[in-house]
Amino acid sequence: MLRKIFNHRIAVFIFILCLVAVLAIIGLSRISRVEALSKYGSRGNEVRQIQEKLKRWGYYKGSVDGIYGSKTLSAVKAFQKKNGLTVDGIAGTKTLQAMGIMNSSGNSTSNSSSNSNSNNVNLIAKAIYGEARGEPYIGQVAVGAVIMNRVKSSSFPNTISGVIYQSGAFDAVSDGQINLTPDSTAKKAAQDAINGWDPSYGAIYYFNPDTATNKWIWSRPLTVKIGKHRFCK
Repeated sequence: MLRKIFNHRIAVFIFILCLVAVLAIIGLSRISRVEALSKYGSRGNEVRQIQEKLKRWGYYKGSVDGIYGSKTLSAVKAFQKKNGLTVDGIAGTKTLQAMGIMNSSGNSTSNSSSNSNSNNVNLIAKAIYGEARGEPYIGQVAVGAVIMNRVKSSSFPNTISGVIYQSGAFDAVSDGQINLTPDSTAKKAAQDAINGWDPSYGAIYYFNPDTATNKWIWSRPLTVKIGKHRFCK
């Protein structure tokens, strides 16, 4: 009788232990899906989107094959470092939001952080549209990059709005073109600039040599010419 009771208790104990283990595995799986949407070894469309974006921004040099290998891992880490994210090489929710990619469960960036990002994209897009509409796409991104570079520079205000609305900084603000509604190209260029693409090569100034009246601007070291603009440090 005692043996039967003992065996029954052991069986119950083993059952509970197995149940706890199963629940733990399910819980870890859910956490993994939230915190590591794409990581080393992952495959699929989300990885392809990551590669396409990072390749466009100059972080990724490999082929867009949808396979999260060592080159993709290194590119994601470089992007994370550039954008002040946790440098773990995992394309989790925050990293995907910074890239402008919807996560695997179809959620878009709807929290306060994403709302702030949306406001920044729209503001930079307005500046790009007012300053550089009609310029090549890469030139529009470069104008956005100048804004981002100024935010990082100690010589300028440390916010996007502060940089754009600094007195005398941009003609589009002075002549009211900042209030025009930006098109989809300007918005895309703004997002690319925010995400770290810098075709201006670190420039903090740019000007049109055909219309520039300030002689001082010609003394600034040239980084690149794109369309009608000269970009300088």
